[in-house]
Amino acid sequence: MEQPLIKDGRRVDGRAFDEMRPIRIEVGVLKRADGSCYFELGDNKVIAAVYGPRELHPRHYQDAKRAIIQYRYNMAPFSVDERKRPGPDRRSIEISKVSREALEPVIMTEFYPRTTIDIFVEVLQSDAGTRTAGINAASVALADAGIPMRGLVSAIAVGKVDGEIVLDLNAIEDNYGDADMPVAMIAKTNTITMIQMDGKMTREEIQKGLEIAKNACRKIYQMQREALISKYSEEIE
Repeated sequence: MEQPLIKDGRRVDGRAFDEMRPIRIEVGVLKRADGSCYFELGDNKVIAAVYGPRELHPRHYQDAKRAIIQYRYNMAPFSVDERKRPGPDRRSIEISKVSREALEPVIMTEFYPRTTIDIFVEVLQSDAGTRTAGINAASVALADAGIPMRGLVSAIAVGKVDGEIVLDLNAIEDNYGDADMPVAMIAKTNTITMIQMDGKMTREEIQKGLEIAKNACRKIYQMQREALISKYSEEIE
């Protein structure tokens, strides 16, 4: 870009370096799903649905010792400025794989042998950070479905923009910044379940980014927890 992304200590959208975009979480938005969640991160709008545990077909895919986790990430054709071609592509397949691996460590799959737990994440509107928004939504949807878990997974991205380490990159920062590092973790135990890197950062910059991401994930975890408590408190009342 011709203009700097950081000016007078503020980013292009006015945020501080360690400031997230606004978050909104709504639990149980789909009646036919076993668990569901609507998640907004800035201008990102994502919905996650969980179905199962249910019998896995064909049967030769079944595991006699645990449930199989299947995760499908998809961006709606209208979710971006230039209409996206419908159907899976290399990017959505890659994001589906890493997102499933980010959630698998917390799901107690050993309780449901020979079954599948299907997670569907649909991006309705995109503004960078959709994989982390999807993981946050999927984690809440799993809890809403009553799937036994060791904890909620929270996710956020950090990156490098104009030489500064910043939290939760928007689309302009993601496109024109120096690096992007999505992180997913179990906030209660500070256990990282996913980390990726696009771009270049020094060891010191990565360590600084991880500390910022950990603090943000703790805040997201509290929001996820409060959204779940709020839903089920209302049902009890």
